Amino acid sequence: MSPPDTLHRQLEQMRPQLVRFAQLQIRNQALAEDAVQDALIAVLEKPERFSGASTLRTYVTGILKFKIIDCLRASTRERQFDTDEGQGDDELIDALFTANGHTVAPPQSWGDPDTALEQKDFFRTLELCLEKLPSQTARVFMMREWLELETEEICKELAITSSNAWVLLYRARLRLRECLDLNWFGQRSPQ
Repeated sequence: MSPPDTLHRQLEQMRPQLVRFAQLQIRNQALAEDAVQDALIAVLEKPERFSGASTLRTYVTGILKFKIIDCLRASTRERQFDTDEGQGDDELIDALFTANGHTVAPPQSWGDPDTALEQKDFFRTLELCLEKLPSQTARVFMMREWLELETEEICKELAITSSNAWVLLYRARLRLRECLDLNWFGQRSPQ
């Protein structure tokens, strides 16, 4: 791991890109900033967890992915609780647990963030291609393919129909394939 000053500089340099990525998914500047801040704090609190098997950006982006998912799920739960006016604290707490005492939504596995983004250059190209997509199309694609949310969750979060979501995914995949063919695969020399 690099010295603390170098790590701080590297994290500060990648922060704007991380915020842009988070804001694309969360659609709330303050929540996006919070998610990025949480990811950066996780890296700074335990720098020894970064083994160097991938780039630092790959590692931080892997952590950010789970912070975004947590934020989206929390906002969905908050909306559900906000609409249940008249319920007391006991009923709200009971709604978080099943009859046998387990949580309704168990904590997500953090997986292995080091392997989340193996090919740094490819993902830079993919990010540029995503930026060329209409914002709603890019958001649906990222929620489905990157955040691995179910179609039902995406539809609920964006207030769209299942048919609309599948059309947006189809269009995103076509445009991304064309963009990657031109900007990534077309430029690579045959191996």
